[in-house]
This record gives sequence, C-alpha cells and structure tokens, in this order.
Amino acid sequence: MVLSKTASESDVSIHSTFASRYVRASLPRFKMPENSVPKEAAYQIINDELMLDGNPRLNLASFVTTWMEPECDKLIMDAINKNYVDMDEYPVTTELQNRCVNMIAHLFNAPLQDSEAAVGVGTVGSSEAIMLAGLAFKRKWQNKRKAEGKPYDKPNIVTGANVQVCWEKFARYFEVELKEVKLREGYYVMDPAKAVEMVDENTICVAAILGSTLNGEFEDVKLLNDLLIEKNKETGWDTPIHVDAASGGFIAPFLYPELEWDFRLPLVKSINVSGHKYGLVYAGIGWVIWRSKEDLPEELIFHINYLGADQPTFTLNFSKGSSQVIAQYYQLIRLGYEGYRNVMENCHENAMVLKEGLEKTGRFNIVSKDHGVPLVAFSLKNNKRHDEFEISEMLRRFGWIVPAYTMPADAQHITVLRVVIREDFSRTLAERLVLDIKKVLHELDTLPAKVNAKLAMAGEENGNNGTVKKSAIETQREITAYWMKYVSERKTNKNKIC
Repeated sequence: MVLSKTASESDVSIHSTFASRYVRASLPRFKMPENSVPKEAAYQIINDELMLDGNPRLNLASFVTTWMEPECDKLIMDAINKNYVDMDEYPVTTELQNRCVNMIAHLFNAPLQDSEAAVGVGTVGSSEAIMLAGLAFKRKWQNKRKAEGKPYDKPNIVTGANVQVCWEKFARYFEVELKEVKLREGYYVMDPAKAVEMVDENTICVAAILGSTLNGEFEDVKLLNDLLIEKNKETGWDTPIHVDAASGGFIAPFLYPELEWDFRLPLVKSINVSGHKYGLVYAGIGWVIWRSKEDLPEELIFHINYLGADQPTFTLNFSKGSSQVIAQYYQLIRLGYEGYRNVMENCHENAMVLKEGLEKTGRFNIVSKDHGVPLVAFSLKNNKRHDEFEISEMLRRFGWIVPAYTMPADAQHITVLRVVIREDFSRTLAERLVLDIKKVLHELDTLPAKVNAKLAMAGEENGNNGTVKKSAIETQREITAYWMKYVSERKTNKNKIC
C-alpha cells in the first residue's frame, strides 16, 4: 500500500476530451462527484490517465510476472468474482490450492510420506508468507522459553543487510529485533559464518535468501545449516532456518537440482516462494510451506464456521480473490517440470546475452553472478562524470525502466543498475537494450559532468595543486547552492516561456 497524497491544491479536477460527448463539466479529483456519469465516460477518463503508466513488459525493475497465456487470462477473468476465503462455497478452488501446496512442498523436498498432506498456505505475495512464517517461529520460541521459565520478551532474527523490506516490516510490526549482517564491497549477500556468530538464545530463526533482490545471488544455505548445527550442539539451542526463496524457489529446482538449500537440510523449517515471480503468475500470489505440522503452532490457526462449515485459516488477510490460486495451478500442470526448466534455462541464456553485451562495451563491472536468479546487475567502472542514476533516467526515453540503487551498509558507496530477465524478455529485447545503453553512454559522453561530479573533480584538482581540500560539509553546501541556483533558473526560464 502506498500512502495517498494530493498532487497540488490547484489540480483538483479531471478533464477528458473524449468523454466530452457524455460529460461537459470537470469531475472532482479528490472527492466523489455528486452525480453519476455514463459508463463510457468513466472508462475513457480512467483509460486516458492509465496510458501514462509505464509498459509492464519493459519494466525491468520488477521480478513480477507481466505475461501469461490467453487461456490462463480467461481462467482468471472467469474466477474474478470468487472470494477465496469462502471455502465451503468454492470447494474446488480450495482443492486446487491444496494441490499447489503439495506440489510445491514436493518440489522443495519436504519429508512427506506417500499419503501425508503438506503443511502450507497460499498468501498475498511473499510479504504475507514471511509474516506468517515469522509469527510461527516467534510463537514456538516463546512457548519453549515459557516452558523453561525463561524471559521471552526479546526475540530477534538474524539476516543479511540485503533482505527485502518485508523482513523489516515483520520485525517492526511484530516487535522482533532484526540483527543484520553487514555487506562489503564484492560480497553482497549474508556471510553464514558472521550470521551464526550473531545468533544468541533469543534468536527465533536465521533467514537466508535464495536470490537476493540486489544481485540475484543465492546465499549458501548448506553452509549456514552446517555451522548452525555445530553451534546448536555447543549451546544446547535449537535455532532453526527459514529460507526466503521468493525469487529463487521456482528457479533452483529446475536449474540447480543438486543444490541443497531446501528441506533436505534438517534446520530448514519453512520456505516462502512468490508464485507471482518465477512461479509465472500475475501479482499477487505467494506460498509458505512448513517442514511438518510441528513447525506451525496450532494456536495460530483459527477455525471459523460462519461461512457454512468449519474452516481452519492461518492468514493475515481474510477476503481475497481466487484467480491467482487458479492461475498457479494452471501453470504447474500446463508447464510441468519440463516446461518450467525450459523457461528458466531460456531466461538464464538471455541474461548471459545481456551480460556479454554489456561487458563488450568495456564500461561496466558486472555485480551479479551467473549462478542464481537470471538478472544482470552492473555498475559503471568510472562514474566520476556521470553516474548510474543518469543512465537509468535516460533509458526511460526509450521506454526501458531500469532501476539504479545503492547497496545497503557497509557497501552503500556502490551504485548498481539491475535488469531482471523474465519469461517475456526475449533475446531480441536483450540485444536492443544493449544498443540503447550504448546510445545513452554516447550521449552522456557529449554532455558536461553533473554538478556534484564537477565539484568533486574540482576538489581533487585543488588537492593536487597543494591547496587545502574542502571539507565534506563545505562541499555539500556548494552542491546544495549549485542545485538551488539551477532549479531557480529553470523555474524562471519556464515562467518566461509560459
């Protein structure tokens, strides 16, 4: 959810040229109109504004699926009016969700007997899945501490600083301390050894990331498991592991089947995965799977009967659409193991095409790894005159949405561009993106350096000439003054033109 805000006090009405045959008066922007408008007008007004959104297919910032087959689109629309929580009214949809849970649990090597049902649930993306998994760990830890007569008011989770913001949300919302292993230049994932060092008797779990948002790299869950087993033996604790496989959960089983990261490791008690990422379903569907029933405390499960029958439920949300659950089942049976492997292999190959194209420019360092999520994260070898944020901004002129961002602590001085390779990002598009990046680089080479780059270079020159270098505060003040003057001049020029 994004907190809403008004654009400006004067921009309070909506105008639509095409709708003028139905509506002549402007509609209020932030208040409900007094009167109804024809359906054609309402559609056109909204459609006109939505044209200004970016093209989802060219949104290379997102891991989320932006294309599905027309047959699945039809299934989604046919189920758009089904509320998933009405399990008694829609028993087949409930059955499809249970099938998905079991298929995914087997994909993650859950230790299930032939007739044993897997323990898991569909969620609204991995954020809800992580909240549920975190609550299960917290409650199990609290119950154990209570039984031992020990304090249970200071739980913590150990993660890397590269975790997605939903982990920070969980920690803040549910009052759990988040202990982060800092990153360092050249190593942008959690160091298992440092993570285990941070574990104490109040640690409810260690969270490992299978596919870092920053550079797609898989953390070494096997090493983490082995080190944590040793620490548990030494201390008498039983600290478990949760694997956040939001991005990598539908990649590793198909590209790296021998990689041990899942329930094959004894300390891995729960795993979340995003169906709407490489599960190949539109937003938003996620899944959380537990190793066994013992890993999900019974007191967290609610039983309701006012929808027609006794229904167990463990969710943060109540009402939600059935469409994404049905779409996930479609993809699982439509593609099968072979189909998912083909898609993931193709994504990986296209990522390598893009990587090689960027390397041939001689201008970039590749920050991502070949082994992991199919994405390419890269940074400029020399960003003194122009930086990655300028490249990101200029690529938008070609329609591309490529994010630029700084790494977390202690690697925040590294700036990176990232391109996520999804199923609908073809080799042709990869080659086209490289051409457009070359055009942007050529144009930047002809432009004067950005203001803060000029000041930085000037500072270096002053130091080389034997004069005293400006302090960081003095340099920042000059940068601020330059930008204030620059913005003021632009406003003045704009007013003159108007």
